[in-house]
Amino acid sequence: MILKDYIMMSISILILIVTVLIGVAFLTLLERKV
Repeated sequence: MILKDYIMMSISILILIVTVLIGVAFLTLLERKV
């Protein structure tokens, strides 16, 4: 695999993980308010 492709894939995975974590944290906060 080319280094550039590997870096792009890693960045995409990191963004995906961050998005999921933010979503989970947001849902947790909503549940606590209710």
